[in-house]
Amino acid sequence: MLSSTREPEIVRVSQKGQATIPKALREKYGIDSPGEVFIYEEGERIVVEPVPSLEELEGIHASADREPGEILGKVRETKRKERQREQERADRLRPADTDEE
Repeated sequence: MLSSTREPEIVRVSQKGQATIPKALREKYGIDSPGEVFIYEEGERIVVEPVPSLEELEGIHASADREPGEILGKVRETKRKERQREQERADRLRPADTDEE
């Protein structure tokens, strides 16, 4: 299993623009194949995130005591927290700037 301190892996991109997510990462983050992931830009990076399964979203389903948009707000907050954790991991992976002259 990969840890958050492991060196980044190089993945080939096909002529059709397809890239394969390494098996260890798919297993670690619960990405099924075939399956779906979110992909978006964040600053100068491309971010890939697993789409939450129905089981993961089970606790935030709609009911009569919820306001419209409350579920979407909870999903967005969950994704924001995940992006923050991912950014912290990415920051730890970046080499420290050194001024060796």
